[in-house]
Amino acid sequence: MNNSMINSSVSMHSLQQKLDILSNNIANVNTNGFKKKEASFEDVLTNVKAQPEGFRQQGRFSPLGFNQGWGSKLVQIQTDLAQGPIQPTNNPTDFAIQGDGLFEVSVSKVDENGNQVFQPAWTRNGAFSLSPDGQGGKVLTTKEGHFINGIDGNPIRVPVGYRAVVGQDGTILGYNEQDPAAEPIPVGQIKLVRVVRPQLLQDVGDNLYTLPAALTAAEKANILQDVNGLAAKPGARVSLMQGYLEQSNVTLSDEMTDLVIVQRGLQLNSRAITSSDQMMNIANNLRV
Repeated sequence: MNNSMINSSVSMHSLQQKLDILSNNIANVNTNGFKKKEASFEDVLTNVKAQPEGFRQQGRFSPLGFNQGWGSKLVQIQTDLAQGPIQPTNNPTDFAIQGDGLFEVSVSKVDENGNQVFQPAWTRNGAFSLSPDGQGGKVLTTKEGHFINGIDGNPIRVPVGYRAVVGQDGTILGYNEQDPAAEPIPVGQIKLVRVVRPQLLQDVGDNLYTLPAALTAAEKANILQDVNGLAAKPGARVSLMQGYLEQSNVTLSDEMTDLVIVQRGLQLNSRAITSSDQMMNIANNLRV
């Protein structure tokens, strides 16, 4: 196998990975709160081939030698947390985050002993609902049934007969539906976190992100910062909107443009492999 075949095969493998990322972005163009993925590539190896001294001619200023590449590889898949369009829904359990923030939810799992445990996860999808909690009240959950965490780490529970109104900082007040003149009661506060290093978030599907389990508390604090109480201050970058939903930040025209570029790259590399195979066939059939 010659150099051109190695170069093309390695590059086609990277282009296939890029194609998978683009297809995932396009498939989630209508997913609430979805953040598109971007891929970074780098050269696998580049070396310099020496040229004979006879190539050195009078008036030539460029040095002897030429670069020889061996394809590219996927280095990193990073989540782009750019703000997506915000659409009104007039649904009191729909929420949209303005800024580089996330909701914290509790995901139920079964440990090795068969016991149910809850692990924290984060999402931008604010399409929530009120589900019965089995205690005569209602609890705020995602469409998949994951509990929405408050600043105390417990689920947000709304008493029956009360209407929840959420402020920009996530503070929830309950208004008595039977007595509109009654003073509102504090219900809780939705926990919001700011993403400092999005490249360290792990995408686990269902529009959820987690952190590596091996990280310490200090390391986790350098990735996600608690912003509750700061959202209402001037200049804060994270705030909450009730009755709105954030759409995906995927721009379909940009993804289709990248898709065409990837397809052309695959065609070029496949033709390079075909040409190399034909040249090797000619060389093998030469007769002295």
